[in-house]
Amino acid sequence: MMAPHARTTHPGGRLIGRARGALQALRPRDAASDSVDPEAGVTAMLGRLGTSLLDASQATNDVEETLNALARQYDRADLRVFVLPTIVMVEDPRSTSSQTSIFAAGSGALRLDQVDAVERVVRRASRDTTPPQDVVNQLGEIRATPPRFGPVLTVFGYTLLTVGFGLVLNPTITALPVYVVLGIVVGAIVLIGNRVATLSLILPVLTAFLVTLLISLLVRPLVHDDVLRLVAPSLVSFLPGLTLTIAAVELTSGQMMAGASRLVSGIARLGLLAFGVYAGISIAGEPPAPTTAPTQLGSWAPWAGIVLVALGYYLYSAAPRRSLGWILYALVVAYAAQLLGDALVGAEMSGLIGALIVIPAVMLAGRIPAAPTTAVMLTCAYWLLVPGAMGFIGLSEAASGTSGATDTILRTFGSLTAIAIGMLLGAGLSRDVTAVSRGWYRRGRRRGSSG
Repeated sequence: MMAPHARTTHPGGRLIGRARGALQALRPRDAASDSVDPEAGVTAMLGRLGTSLLDASQATNDVEETLNALARQYDRADLRVFVLPTIVMVEDPRSTSSQTSIFAAGSGALRLDQVDAVERVVRRASRDTTPPQDVVNQLGEIRATPPRFGPVLTVFGYTLLTVGFGLVLNPTITALPVYVVLGIVVGAIVLIGNRVATLSLILPVLTAFLVTLLISLLVRPLVHDDVLRLVAPSLVSFLPGLTLTIAAVELTSGQMMAGASRLVSGIARLGLLAFGVYAGISIAGEPPAPTTAPTQLGSWAPWAGIVLVALGYYLYSAAPRRSLGWILYALVVAYAAQLLGDALVGAEMSGLIGALIVIPAVMLAGRIPAAPTTAVMLTCAYWLLVPGAMGFIGLSEAASGTSGATDTILRTFGSLTAIAIGMLLGAGLSRDVTAVSRGWYRRGRRRGSSG
């Protein structure tokens, strides 16, 4: 009786043993690794958070500061964090060989709803010391979240962005239908091109070429406005104004490697766009100069454009729910502050005043529970401060041999420096005011408890 019993159970025992061995082999690499070595989980959490913050268009010095604060919160102040625009490195001196973990960023810019979600994850981790693996899982879920709006609303949002930024330039009335058509065309190209990896590589040049060719051949004879003023708003998603401004901030903050590499990347993007414009003008021929000076819409046009830009951002970048009013608030403050700066110190230095005012205003609004995170509002506000369109127009004029192009390029980089200084001063002012208010609050509580 014993022999048959052994023959019937032996294969099952071997299968169970193999299954147990496989599970034990997988255990150190799976989620159980964080329960065995929680310090390694902190390293992974910092790396994933860092790459997410970089993809949310934050400066490397701000990302480094955030990660170092989190490391102290998790009792790992010994971790050394180094951030570049495309990678995050975390060195653990407690390991036997001082192991350095490298995490790659640049998998794609986050939408505004994802930016908001990442910022809230950082806040919860700083407040509650969330388990590291939970933070990593939350970041993965955020990146996997599909956009809230479908293709039709996304293209419609891009069209509103194009018309809105066109109105900020105060165009002629005949330019408005051109902005609508170009917004639909470029919005569809961006939507399709971002899903095809090969096409996305040449998308800036191809789009700038097609749009310039279309305007030069079909639109320019009917619309008495400058070709570049017609082209620039439709290329808003390609203009590297935010990249150039962050580069200036990093250089001003002493982040030489990060700032220099980001600056080169932004200039290269401008060069690609300018080449597309130059190729389009070369094929279509130089358009004739208007015989009469074009009549612009008036001072009301930029304010109407800001409203359209806010709604366009809300749809195109899938902003968080109930954030439209707050985005509009940030845009209005940025533009009004820039107008104030223009009146006080001139157009080239107006960005300094604009950034100096808008950052504390947004930080103050971010304290309201119903408001989105400050990163969402600042990302939108920067687009009215950064002179990306100015740099694009300057390089395009230089490529086509237009006089005065060098002066435009120099004014662009002067504006970038002014905005960077204003951003640093505004952020420092916000931190100082916050520290003073917290000190007064603590003193008040001590007096109340002692009384």
